Amino acid sequence: MSTTGKIILFSMGTLSGLLLMAALFLIFFVDINTYKTELEATASSTLGMDVKVDGRLGIGFYPALRVTLGDVHLSNQGVEVTFVKQIRLGLELIPMLQQQAIHIHSVTLKQLKISIERDAAGNFNFNKHKASGASVALKKLTAVSLSDATLVYTDKQSGDLFETRGCSLDLRQMRLSGVKPLGLMKRISFTAQLACKEFRRNDFMVSDIKISAKANKGVVEFKPVTMRLFGAQGRGAIKVDLSGAVPLYHVDYSLRQFQIEKFFKTQVTQKVAEGLMDFSVKLSMRGETVKKIRQSAEGHVSLRGENLMVNGTDFDEAFARFESSQQFNLVDAGAFFFAGPVGLAVTKGYNFANLLQESTGHSKIRTLVSDWTVEHGVAQALDVAMATEKNRISLQGGLDFVNEQFDGVIIALIDTNGCAEVKQTIRGDFQTPEVGKPSVFKSLAGPAFKLLEKGKSILSDDECDVFYNGSVSSSK
Repeated sequence: MSTTGKIILFSMGTLSGLLLMAALFLIFFVDINTYKTELEATASSTLGMDVKVDGRLGIGFYPALRVTLGDVHLSNQGVEVTFVKQIRLGLELIPMLQQQAIHIHSVTLKQLKISIERDAAGNFNFNKHKASGASVALKKLTAVSLSDATLVYTDKQSGDLFETRGCSLDLRQMRLSGVKPLGLMKRISFTAQLACKEFRRNDFMVSDIKISAKANKGVVEFKPVTMRLFGAQGRGAIKVDLSGAVPLYHVDYSLRQFQIEKFFKTQVTQKVAEGLMDFSVKLSMRGETVKKIRQSAEGHVSLRGENLMVNGTDFDEAFARFESSQQFNLVDAGAFFFAGPVGLAVTKGYNFANLLQESTGHSKIRTLVSDWTVEHGVAQALDVAMATEKNRISLQGGLDFVNEQFDGVIIALIDTNGCAEVKQTIRGDFQTPEVGKPSVFKSLAGPAFKLLEKGKSILSDDECDVFYNGSVSSSK
């Protein structure tokens, strides 16, 4: 062995021996718990909240230097905001021995629980971050992991409750590049795996969430994104591009064979309908605020189903006696065009109890097609219609998600030629829509003089303007 090789080998052995001696010294002669008070004070100053470590502090040296903290509480004005059963920090030993900044290369959190609350006045239960000048360097941080994490957000101003439970996160290969004036997301790169057992917002629940993510130079791709929603497994991808002056977003998601009865349970307690439907959405958006993102939305949304059963109302019977009663709303039937995940905002303000007035009735929807194109945040009907066993209903118009209102929506009962027999309009905002009275254009049954007595005009089949010529065929 050469002299240089012996020197290197001797040096490495000596360094290893010194590190081992230092480790043994720390283990047997230093009680790290004597520094707990100082650690709590530094952490409290850094985070702007009261930090309390109820468990013991520990040091380990295999496979690398690590510090463990147990039962850590973060509170603000006596109200607990965060609790962590165990925090494990992976540290670099050499900078500490040289009395440099503390270099953290990994963070592991077990049984994390965060409880955020906004009161009626709009104030949160935590303070804004206050810089303390604490010497903790995160440039070396390359890995973050969470297990059994819970987030609860209560908004007393809006009445909303968000809960995410049973979450785990494995964030790896983190690194920062570029100059500081660039935003963090433009400088960071990483790979990540996220999983949550459940996400709940009031009565709306998503389960078995799994997301793979990759970030590089301001572009974050979430692919695949899978979850269970309304009894079905959804799958898709989300791309967020923050590399330019304006953030760009792309969403491609599909939910096949979801149970419509589980969707309606988020609206009413009664069993409105049952059956399986397919939903898909492909949107591109851009902007720095929610309003601008909505205004820029472009793409397609589709909802389709076959052999659906509606409980509480017999549509065909109602249409047959409509001329004498004039009591049935086409909107009650047309509400199914808005069903599915995309329709949550639209259907929230609609009274589905109207569909359940006849508790013994039921209807079979043979085919339902609800295809929309989205431009500048407004969804315009492309092919929107459904067929019962004896009738067809179609819809024209748009849904303005920017202003949350109906845009020239007309629902019509159509004949075999696609001509409107009865029309009804919907206008106003999603929460309190204004439903116009039905306008009769053709006789539904019986002699024509019944309509003449009501002052209605009669159009023959070859004189009408075709209201619908889409893919849903006539059942007659």
